[in-house]
Amino acid sequence: MAGNDTTKKFYGIIPVEFSAAMLYFHKKGIVQNLIHNLKYKKHQEIGTLLGEWYAKDLESVANIKTVSEIIPVPLHKKRLEERGYNQITTFCEALSNELKIPYNPNLLYRSRYSKTQTKKDKENRKDITNALFDVHFTEADSNKHFLLVDDVMTSGATLEACAKALLKIPNSKVSIVTIAYTQS
Repeated sequence: MAGNDTTKKFYGIIPVEFSAAMLYFHKKGIVQNLIHNLKYKKHQEIGTLLGEWYAKDLESVANIKTVSEIIPVPLHKKRLEERGYNQITTFCEALSNELKIPYNPNLLYRSRYSKTQTKKDKENRKDITNALFDVHFTEADSNKHFLLVDDVMTSGATLEACAKALLKIPNSKVSIVTIAYTQS
């Protein structure tokens, strides 16, 4: 898995223990339809179903066995109010239930509101900076291996910024899982 496309996104940028995506995202494909329904049409059951399915694959990954907590990519409070939910929550909860790994939606937070990334090209996605995400942590969070989870990995900029925030925690490690991957 070290040579997969998702891991290559972060090579030389951030240390990632493991990285993978469940599905490949094609414009106008079934995965785009699934993600759209999960994200904008309130079909949160899609996240639950996909999380239950993907957990079966992840159970056999050695690095997953050392994960301490599952951490979602957070929405800003304003976006959460607009949408009413974080689209990745049910996917994370299903992974947590199936893999018996605690889910922690409060450790990582989005400190600034930003426009949606879905319509931005690769260069404009890089506008996401480390200051966009931060962590509320205590000494008890040190020495943990976090599984960072998002819906779609495109440029990797959001996940990179989130991972950098998590890596501020002493002796922490980060792995990354997404529902889908698309080349940017």
